[in-house]
Amino acid sequence: MNAAVEKAGRIVVVGSLNADLTIYCERLPLPGETVHGNGFAVNPGGKSANQAVAASRLGGSVSLVGAVGEDPNGAMLLSSAARAGVDVGHVRAASEPTGVAVIAVDAGGENNIIISAGANGTLSPADVAEASDVLEQAAVVCLCLEVGMETVLAAAKAGHDAGATVLLNLSPYGEVPEELTALTEVLLVNAHEAALFLGDRAVAPGHGAADSEWDRVRLRFAERGIRQVLVTLGSQGSVVLDSAAPESSRVVRIAPTTVKAVDTTGAGDAFTGAVAVRLAAGDALAGAAAYASVAAALATTRKGTQAAYPEAADVQRVLRA
Repeated sequence: MNAAVEKAGRIVVVGSLNADLTIYCERLPLPGETVHGNGFAVNPGGKSANQAVAASRLGGSVSLVGAVGEDPNGAMLLSSAARAGVDVGHVRAASEPTGVAVIAVDAGGENNIIISAGANGTLSPADVAEASDVLEQAAVVCLCLEVGMETVLAAAKAGHDAGATVLLNLSPYGEVPEELTALTEVLLVNAHEAALFLGDRAVAPGHGAADSEWDRVRLRFAERGIRQVLVTLGSQGSVVLDSAAPESSRVVRIAPTTVKAVDTTGAGDAFTGAVAVRLAAGDALAGAAAYASVAAALATTRKGTQAAYPEAADVQRVLRA
């Protein structure tokens, strides 16, 4: 365990657990088209479970708040998270079946995903209240939009009231109320989600754009009440937009980590979990993003999601190289 992480407090992830039903194929099908697969696997997943496992494997002290069905998929998810060191004491058994994600992965590692909420749809503000013991200890609270907005809001408020950093991954994209943006300290989006949030399809100008272009994007987020933003750009790396930083450091580009990608499923969750770990350890946002860039890249080098996530030593080897 990283002593700095432990001292900083707990990471609490509130949200989804899914069984990933993954088919591997040479290319993704077009609408109305059938293609042949060349492999199938059932793996533990769900954005929140992935983020919790990723953070724990990197040395974080992590609690997961969620719901699964009383079925083999639920048992698989609980076992995977617990083996990674995640506290699953606040993952409730629900009468609904465990949530599932149907995933197609092509030969280049790209994917498309359909999710069915199942038990995730039963997660409620009452579950957040039941988890007050861990939320009161939280240094970082991780949220996404795979569970109901009332639950996300309740968790954000609990984290804010506890003095934690509320980290919102705006995925899968949905409109969010101003109350949630007011409670969010760090927003994590990809370029598409950034454009939707700001109402401008051309908002994310690309990693090679001038800092002045990205600074205009930063100002637009600040106008919406979000002072710290991470915009991920896939193979182009990411950009940190930090209105809380000194003027010379408000736009920071994070170079991509070059690897041979096998499966990009869950790489964004690995990035989020890694950011949470470093924020809990007291890193500035840019430093957390640089660390997360390596963790996310390493996660794409093996098939699957949680089983592919790196440990802290793996990331450190790359950073030292």
